[in-house]
Amino acid sequence: MKAIVYTQYGSPDVLQLTEVEKPTPKADEVLIKVHAAAANPADWHLIRGKPFFVRFEAGFPKPKNTIPGLDIAGRVEAVGSGVTQFQPGDEVFGSLGAGGFAEYASVPENGIVLKPADCSFEEAASVPCVGFTALQGLRDYGHIQAGQKVLINGASGGVGTFAVQYARSVGAEVTGVCSTRNLDLVRSIGADHVVDYTQEDFTRTGQRYDLIFCAVGNRSASAYKRALNPNGRCVVTGFTTLAHLIVQVVLLGSWVSRTSNKKIGLMGVAQPNQQDLLVIKNLLETGKVAPVIDRRYPLSETADAIRYLEAGHARGKVIITVEPDS
Repeated sequence: MKAIVYTQYGSPDVLQLTEVEKPTPKADEVLIKVHAAAANPADWHLIRGKPFFVRFEAGFPKPKNTIPGLDIAGRVEAVGSGVTQFQPGDEVFGSLGAGGFAEYASVPENGIVLKPADCSFEEAASVPCVGFTALQGLRDYGHIQAGQKVLINGASGGVGTFAVQYARSVGAEVTGVCSTRNLDLVRSIGADHVVDYTQEDFTRTGQRYDLIFCAVGNRSASAYKRALNPNGRCVVTGFTTLAHLIVQVVLLGSWVSRTSNKKIGLMGVAQPNQQDLLVIKNLLETGKVAPVIDRRYPLSETADAIRYLEAGHARGKVIITVEPDS
């Protein structure tokens, strides 16, 4: 089968389209013929091996999983002897630790669910990682509630577009922060208010929020504190530089949390699980979340897709089309 492979850390130039052995599913795994995969920031962090500490889990001195790609959608080709939830021919989507940028991928049974019938493979592949991040960040870390004033910083990105729609689905009043060119997009997915960060700083508008969900991580702890209501929370899931994240969120954010009635904290790595994947599936089926796809690239142009994503201007998700939808 064809797959995108990298055997050393570096720029997207290290990615090569090559022939590799088709995987054989273990007893608890499902073999999927991949139709679409999503490119995520985690992919380019792993490909570059940056920040450096990711190499201690991804492999040192070289990557141990040589096929990148976390999110996929496709058809079940075969199932392991212990699999009970799926059968060949089922259309599924989900997340795996690696191996998605390939014509076939072997995935644990509990890592996928049936694809919504009215979603394309590309749409389904676009949501697992960003869905886990937005859902767990807002629900588990932010304790989002109906009626709250919620701000999403980075509202036009992959995580942000999902977060805006999920926050609206639970009854929050949502403000989205994005650039000028993305204002209409963020309004169209349900934001009640938008802030153009090229024109104004949301922490200095005088508005206060019960919950700030920051997918960018580019503000100081004092700025987040200034924009929060009493007893408000700020959940940071992205970062511009590791140094800024450690100083402003981990250290100073912890100090704000200990010395005031406002909480600022870093969200841990989102945890893929089948239960939350079913929640995401329901959000898609009920129309509460509509996937936002910016660009599509064939498998052979995966390096270009990663370069585009890494530039930081993607509106929604970037998709790798492995087997075009019929």
